[in-house]
Amino acid sequence: MTTLPRPATTLTADDARRIALRAQGLLGAPDRRAGVRGVLRHLGAVQLDTISVLARSHELVPYARLGAVGREAVQAAYWTDTHSFEYWSHAACILPIEEWPHFAFRRRAYRDRPHWHHELPEGAYEQVIKQLRTEGPLTATELGGAKRTSDWWDWSGTKVAVERALMYGEVVCVERRGWKRVYDLAERAVPAALLHDELDDAECLRRLVRLAGESLGVGTRADIADYHRLKGEQVDAVIADSGLVPVEVEGWSKPAWADPVALATPPRGRHRTTLLSPFDSLIWERARTERIFGFTHRLEAYVPKPKRVHGYFAMPVLAGGRLVGRVDPAREGRTLVARQVTLDGPKAVPAVAQALVEAASWVNCTDVRVERTDAPGLREALTRELAGLLG
Repeated sequence: MTTLPRPATTLTADDARRIALRAQGLLGAPDRRAGVRGVLRHLGAVQLDTISVLARSHELVPYARLGAVGREAVQAAYWTDTHSFEYWSHAACILPIEEWPHFAFRRRAYRDRPHWHHELPEGAYEQVIKQLRTEGPLTATELGGAKRTSDWWDWSGTKVAVERALMYGEVVCVERRGWKRVYDLAERAVPAALLHDELDDAECLRRLVRLAGESLGVGTRADIADYHRLKGEQVDAVIADSGLVPVEVEGWSKPAWADPVALATPPRGRHRTTLLSPFDSLIWERARTERIFGFTHRLEAYVPKPKRVHGYFAMPVLAGGRLVGRVDPAREGRTLVARQVTLDGPKAVPAVAQALVEAASWVNCTDVRVERTDAPGLREALTRELAGLLG
């Protein structure tokens, strides 16, 4: 591991928390002129996920920062004018198109990969490329079928081929249509100035480490590595040349690095009060969330129902720069249903009520109903607060 220089700056835990919130676009006035595209560039990656309760996660992320931006406008901002592409980053993510060259190291690694879960049928790859060149953009179904049977893992030869081409960088996902990937040739979808793999691995990693540090504001080696799912040793090899500076954070047991621009300007401004997607980059790394907010966050969608503590898609509530509770939402017609609400005491009631009413308005619900709270006595207080806000 690289020998770290002695930190010149010491941050309090509250300093680090506010720097992280501002870096994630959740402290200070939102940049409404830059809009959804500005959010994407600011964060560097917006995670995709199949679960849709109030909305899909990639819609919830800009909502948390900008407020009630229209869902169709969110989709259009992501996918028109060759603004973004989908690739493997923290997970399957929407990425700013400017980051295409930075992932050359990952495309090369996929091309050199000796073993794959799915076998590639002979001739299938060439056929997919030929079909996209003459007919694209196309979904896997339009290319000839995504699966051989109803089993999710039983991909057709066409699906294997086009996903392999996606990983290699010969094909790009240019849109999600009804949750299906829409594929096109990279030579057509990526601007010519960006369509290259000229950056060597070290330069790709250096840039991604710098971008992760800027998006986090301040983070440990593990935080920075996790942002684009790099290996610890990859971070070690380039962090000294990344432009990030070593800092010490009170209460953190590991060395940390910060964006020097974030350190130069005190993090001030208005805090957002909002529901957060469990896949939001502010909280997607569990250890970091516990360290910064003292909040244990776990997605329970894949936990058997009897073992769930907070609910299927519990969304943390951010208010005043703190995580003050969780809501497991659902919809019944024009009613947003809070199936289960966990509150950090009575003081959290107004903020949770505000977050629920704003989210309800965003998804065209006119009422909010609370089914249960972790502290039964708070259900009545929350219901009263909601009634006052709903008029």
